Amino acid sequence: MVGEVVRLGSAQISEAITAQMADKFANYPGAKEAPAAALEYHHEEDHNPPLRGWPLVIASTLLSNSSVLQKWLWNNAKFGQPKHAPGLDSSVPWRVKPDVAPLGETGPMLPLEEGYLVTPKSADCKGRFNSIADYHELYKSGQATPLDVVEALLPLIRRDIGDEESKYAVAFIESNVDEVLQHARESTERWKEGKQLGILDGVPFGVKADTEVKGYVSTMGMKVDKTVAYFNKPEPETCWPALKMQEQGAIMVGKMNQHEIGMDTTGCNPVTGTATNWYNTRYFPGGSSSGAGSGLCAGLVPVAIGTDAGGSMRIPPAFCGVYGLKPTFNRTCSRATSMCVVGPMTSTVADLTIAYRVMSQPNPSDPGQNLLCLSVPPSPGSKKTLGICRAWIARADPDVLKVFSSCVEYLTTVKGYTAVDISLPYLREGQLAHAATCLTEAATEAFARNPSNYLAPLNHANRMLVSAATHTPATDYLSYGQIRHVIMAHLAWLWEQHPDMIVLTPTTPIAGWKICDGDEAYGCSDGNLSIKNMTFAWVANTSGCPAVTCPGGYVEAEQGEGVLPVGVMGMGEWGAEEQLLGFARDVEGFLEVEGRRRPKEWVDVVGLARGKGE
Repeated sequence: MVGEVVRLGSAQISEAITAQMADKFANYPGAKEAPAAALEYHHEEDHNPPLRGWPLVIASTLLSNSSVLQKWLWNNAKFGQPKHAPGLDSSVPWRVKPDVAPLGETGPMLPLEEGYLVTPKSADCKGRFNSIADYHELYKSGQATPLDVVEALLPLIRRDIGDEESKYAVAFIESNVDEVLQHARESTERWKEGKQLGILDGVPFGVKADTEVKGYVSTMGMKVDKTVAYFNKPEPETCWPALKMQEQGAIMVGKMNQHEIGMDTTGCNPVTGTATNWYNTRYFPGGSSSGAGSGLCAGLVPVAIGTDAGGSMRIPPAFCGVYGLKPTFNRTCSRATSMCVVGPMTSTVADLTIAYRVMSQPNPSDPGQNLLCLSVPPSPGSKKTLGICRAWIARADPDVLKVFSSCVEYLTTVKGYTAVDISLPYLREGQLAHAATCLTEAATEAFARNPSNYLAPLNHANRMLVSAATHTPATDYLSYGQIRHVIMAHLAWLWEQHPDMIVLTPTTPIAGWKICDGDEAYGCSDGNLSIKNMTFAWVANTSGCPAVTCPGGYVEAEQGEGVLPVGVMGMGEWGAEEQLLGFARDVEGFLEVEGRRRPKEWVDVVGLARGKGE
């Protein structure tokens, strides 16, 4: 009838919105609020025995050779608990990968010449770190060349010079010196001829040991054993994100240290050495991208490329007072994993923006990656919303919460954000599912590396973890996928209610992880603290959403000398990287008000190179 008002029920409205979202995203989970029982957050204390020193060695030896003990460890970690989550029945589909892809324009990257990207911060800016723009100005002014920078940097990062090894070098594992010098000479020649490739030409960067660079073995922080075929196979190609940096003229100066095979968040590595947290050397740098966190906070490089399956590009930057962006799943490259992504860590937000834009260019030969459309910043004047799950963030230590609350106050009173309370489903069961999934995938990779003795290349802590993960039943693995689906659908529902919302948390609930006696001799295993440290990080990996960590302040340490940085993390909707980078600039403003600090033993590589050039 003409003029009749058609009234839709809430279910019909939700279906209509979901249909619209299906045009906006590929592999969209559908928007559905989780059942009330799933939204009830209940914390449980874990009872995984912390081990270090000889007790770790003995326990690892026994577990590695006993299927009964391996099953006990798996059960004690409560990895079978998720399948009993309330509301999880056969009607809930399971999802193996969080491969939501934002659809739209997939053209070239956004420009790198915007003013705030290419303008160095004022020399009197408190706690100033060298940026890509500083290197660019250094070369542009003729005060030094890329070769001067590399010649100043290599003595600090080389691991092959014996007693002359620098105290900073533990951030790296290996450098192909001749190749690095050759690339520096080529960049210097381009600058001399006025043919530089852009703002990145001549800028040094590092790549995590598990990320492919042509000619290097991806050791993943393991002890190199030449009797194992894996360690005799240098990578034939460079991964897309690192390749795009090199094509812009950036110089890959070396492979960076990491927690072995990425299976913890301390960065403790008894084989390659534990990278240093230069804010306080009695605390771990975080993991697994420990070398990146250490190298960035020391000032060795302005950019590092890493991986993140459970916070590995966010926890080290948080512990080390720098920035990290975990992109949308498949954003920079596709990998054989349901959790892990590749992305940038940097000293400044401007550098994070440049590195992200370069690394995320579409790869014509990667259908999983090039499906994702270009991420674009929100329109000026767009509403800015922070979603805060109060019960969840209450898990953070009081000193962390104090920094977090101050940042929220700044964002809402100065930067125009509105804070809304939200609930998230399966925060306990989902974290257990995430941990078990990561370990199960790590066990599969271990078998692929060395089928005859999959545990042999691993340290004592990882032998326990990986051997236990071989006992994950298929039924449990599929229940982890059900948990993933419910979380993703609920997040989609939240973004229908609050478009452009950023889920805000501390990056970690603790301000640093103490180094204990005996940790660095044989490694350490503290499952309880590992789970706690990833309290907030895992959701972005399970859901495939992008997340950024920013330094938000500092707290006093309980041991050693120096303060401990505290990270603030925002998680956005699939494809919202540019929105998160804008958020990071807002948090950077808060840090500048509070006063950013550099570590006491920060290295001015630009200054060292300038001295060589004079």
